[in-house]
Amino acid sequence: MAGVPTFATGPGFLGRRFSGIGPSFTVAGIPLDIGVTNRAGARSGPAAIRQASRMLVDGDHPHFWTDVGAMAIADMGEFEIALGDLPRSLALIEEQAAPIPHLLAMGGEHGVTLPLLRALRRQLGEPVALVHFDAHADTWDESFGQAYGHGSVFYHAINEGLVDPRRMIQIGIRSPIQRDIWDWTIAQGVTILSAQEVHEIGVAAVAARVHRVVGHETPTYLTYDVDCLDPAFAPGTGTPEIGGLASWQTQAIIQRLIDIPFVGMDVVEVLPAHDVSEITALAAATVMWEYLALLGRPNATN
Repeated sequence: MAGVPTFATGPGFLGRRFSGIGPSFTVAGIPLDIGVTNRAGARSGPAAIRQASRMLVDGDHPHFWTDVGAMAIADMGEFEIALGDLPRSLALIEEQAAPIPHLLAMGGEHGVTLPLLRALRRQLGEPVALVHFDAHADTWDESFGQAYGHGSVFYHAINEGLVDPRRMIQIGIRSPIQRDIWDWTIAQGVTILSAQEVHEIGVAAVAARVHRVVGHETPTYLTYDVDCLDPAFAPGTGTPEIGGLASWQTQAIIQRLIDIPFVGMDVVEVLPAHDVSEITALAAATVMWEYLALLGRPNATN
């Protein structure tokens, strides 16, 4: 079939040209990494994800037979941030996200999820359900003295009423964590599935648990930290933890999240400087592609 070869695909996500807000799905990069606690460099994540996404433009999704390339997707480029100023950057991200109906954001550190959830709360007027892939619970009240570091995202999201913790599930958690942080998270109503549990019960059971927790009525947000993957599948990330998920497991779980009313998503913590042969960036790009294929599948209702 004639066309632009993979290596010559344009610079936008899935080869899309930079433009304004798209009619159905808008992609944006958020190059923020000043609230991280270990390796820095996630500011370069959006560019790496876009570059890796060129592998996904030639053909339909082989599970849903979605022609993702025919979907109404616009890549609007990078959000503005305030250099060196974390609170101001979070405020800027919220303001830029607020008018976008269905945003797919590329981090950047996981701290970018907080202003994205604030923007959704403004749009919807109610808290969202949350599907959260991660090695870390991210419910610390502070990270080494920084109240808005990337380890405190969901502490604030719960306390600010941005998410309904009874409809929040965390998948892949396995990092060291203080017992009081764990107990606080559980006490809020959050469901935690460790990576070990995922391995033991299997992807179908995990997906069924997601359906039971978030339901099919509440607007739902998907946040995907690539360190949910084992470092063998995602070496290019800031706080790697062994024993994580394989890339196929997250694909298989996402493909089973049919009829959940998703209203947005992000993929965060890609560090190209620590990546190997683009495998982390490709995993991140593929998660976004899986999400689009899920929502754009023939006869989809979500």
